[in-house]
Amino acid sequence: MHKQQHSFAGLISGLTAASIWGGMYVVSKVVLEVIPPFTLLTIRLIMGALTLGIVIYFRNRRANKPLSITKQTFWSSFLVGVVGYGISLGFQFVGTKLSTASNGSLVTSATPAFVLLFAPFLLGEKNTTKRVIALVVSTLGVLAVIDPRNAELSPSLFWGNMSLLAAALTWALYSVLVRKVSKSQDILTSSTIMLLGGVPSSIAFSIWEINTQGVGEITPGIIGGLLFLGIISTAIAMFLWNYSFAELPAAVASLTFFAQPVVGTLLGWFFLSEVITPLFLIGGLLIGSGIVIASRE
Repeated sequence: MHKQQHSFAGLISGLTAASIWGGMYVVSKVVLEVIPPFTLLTIRLIMGALTLGIVIYFRNRRANKPLSITKQTFWSSFLVGVVGYGISLGFQFVGTKLSTASNGSLVTSATPAFVLLFAPFLLGEKNTTKRVIALVVSTLGVLAVIDPRNAELSPSLFWGNMSLLAAALTWALYSVLVRKVSKSQDILTSSTIMLLGGVPSSIAFSIWEINTQGVGEITPGIIGGLLFLGIISTAIAMFLWNYSFAELPAAVASLTFFAQPVVGTLLGWFFLSEVITPLFLIGGLLIGSGIVIASRE
């Protein structure tokens, strides 16, 4: 593929991943009533790693190529996974529990700004004027979509909001590290190892959860939800997100994150009859404009 085709594929991959996560909220809400968060995360990570592992097996078998992973390759990917799936998602769960959903949307939308902070130091990518303008335009758009007036900044939510901020910061760090690792490694293999990086901490918290809260009744609907969350939201979406950062400058790839609140709101309108405001339409237009500005560099 030409560079332009690679860039377009990276852009579509990032937007698809963020869109899947935007639609994940409704399914997660139903499943979380039966399975506690860290137990669900453990299932998702293992299911996601198994799915990608099966894809790697058949890909290598078809190419008649053995799987070769060095110790250094394994640990570099594994530790990146610890940052993304062990630390960042842990902060996100704690923050969501101690704060509110609207605060979560607002605070985690800072992720692309944090990517701009990390990219010059870890990747040597300069922040051009066009990238900064694209970030500002898209951020104004996401603020319009999620409407900060819904946020609550009371002292009782302080630690929840700080945890959400830490989640945004560490997810940005994870995303930049993915680009760094992908320069020397196969992105499918490293994505699989990264998912495993979140398993040790999620299992530890999961054991505590099951002992204190237990697990509800597992119905066919819950199994369907688990398959969606494990295969689509984890294996496919996480790989697409990583691919986006492998193919695009980190500052450009990070803007696709803003598709998440847009899709979430649209699905809320479609399935839950939530109201679409003029502010949402303006916000969606600004986000799209920001992504176009960044991708035309």
